[in-house]
Amino acid sequence: GRVQTIFSDHDNLQRLLPQADLVIGAVLVAGARAPTLVSKADLPRMEPGTVLVDVAVDQGGCIETARPTTHDDPTYVLDGVVHYCVANMPGAVAQTSTFALNNTTRAYAIALADAGVEAACGRDPALRLGLNTWRGAVTHPAVAESLGHPYVSPSLH
Repeated sequence: GRVQTIFSDHDNLQRLLPQADLVIGAVLVAGARAPTLVSKADLPRMEPGTVLVDVAVDQGGCIETARPTTHDDPTYVLDGVVHYCVANMPGAVAQTSTFALNNTTRAYAIALADAGVEAACGRDPALRLGLNTWRGAVTHPAVAESLGHPYVSPSLH
């Protein structure tokens, strides 16, 4: 076997889709719908049996033909291409994914508990970027746009 990873740009994708055995779409635009990287028109160019995995299906999918599936019924075939679009893929390994999530978020939770939202977000730019709402306002531009609410820059002082 051979694995090749590429930067996901339109030209690379179009060039490599016809020869790919597996395409994993893992796009996240925080608070917004994922952009479409693979269109329905691309499917006939792919070999039968090619597998598309849409990790972004929870955010609307980055594959036009993606629709959420379940762990019990994870795949469907469209135009000869196998689609795996399980929402909440980490749920298949719940304990492992929980440990990973806890290890990643613990420091943020401790900072919030120790200092409060205003002080913690004031000290940590990464934590502030994760602030989606504050005092009844939507403070994340992509979340505001996706919900049709006005964006308000958070005033933390």
